[in-house]
Amino acid sequence: MTGEAAVTGAGPTTVLVANRGEIARRVFATCRRAGLGTVAVYSDADSESPHVTEADVAVRLPGTSPAETYLRGDKIVDAARVAGADAVHPGYGFLSENAEFAQRVLDAGLVWIGPRPDSIARMGSKVEAKKIMADAGVPVLGELDEGAVTGADLPVLVKASAGGGGRGMRIVRELADLPGQLAAARREAQSAFGDPTVFCERYLEGGRHIEVQILADRHGTVWAVGERECSIQRRHQKVVEEAPSPLVDATPGMRERLFEAARRAAVAIGYEGAGTVEFFAPGNGAAGEFYFLEMNTRLQVEHP
Repeated sequence: MTGEAAVTGAGPTTVLVANRGEIARRVFATCRRAGLGTVAVYSDADSESPHVTEADVAVRLPGTSPAETYLRGDKIVDAARVAGADAVHPGYGFLSENAEFAQRVLDAGLVWIGPRPDSIARMGSKVEAKKIMADAGVPVLGELDEGAVTGADLPVLVKASAGGGGRGMRIVRELADLPGQLAAARREAQSAFGDPTVFCERYLEGGRHIEVQILADRHGTVWAVGERECSIQRRHQKVVEEAPSPLVDATPGMRERLFEAARRAAVAIGYEGAGTVEFFAPGNGAAGEFYFLEMNTRLQVEHP
């Protein structure tokens, strides 16, 4: 936790969950076990959602769309004040990786249950995140100068610097296609994330997607608590996750090096709380090679 109450050791007494559905219910259950009060927020469309009745207090956010409700940081902070909450848990999605919202919560004198705003901001750009990781000794795939890509570099992957989920991503196998794919990726990135920045890197055929779950305290201690493999995907969206990773299980020494890289990543940005460091490994798993992809500065959607 961060915020004045956590610093002084007083600790919060009532937690508002700035989310809905399953994640809100799970956080409420944990709060009950810890003896903490709970506050739900809800849109008009969610007025009969189970998470509303399971909290001690529920505050209406007028409106039906996420943009009118769960994505309005000002309304959520106001709801915390009205309900007497002294801490905010963002859950996942919505504002969970929004550094400005985290700072808004802290500026309101509330405890932010999550990583520090600067940690969120530093991992918000894949381009900047890769630079930070390289400086920390975490393996990264080198960025290719889009104006200097040659046939020898193909295939290459064009990726959006902001966001994820496969949006703003293009595989380029012919050099003549690169300018058009770069332009298309920029348009999609601008539309999806409000940021047209893209970059190029080598495309690893048949690669394996491996995530390491970490937990970190405010004193610089980081625990890597396991990995999962998310290589079975459709349209860059995970379909099945396997824990432990079959590739890591079959490669001597790979788990230890993955965990060490994940810890280095967290320490490099002064991370606190739960998070996930994502890596990409060549499909053949040669010598346990892997590279940093990105860091999710939040509780994972798949945490159950």
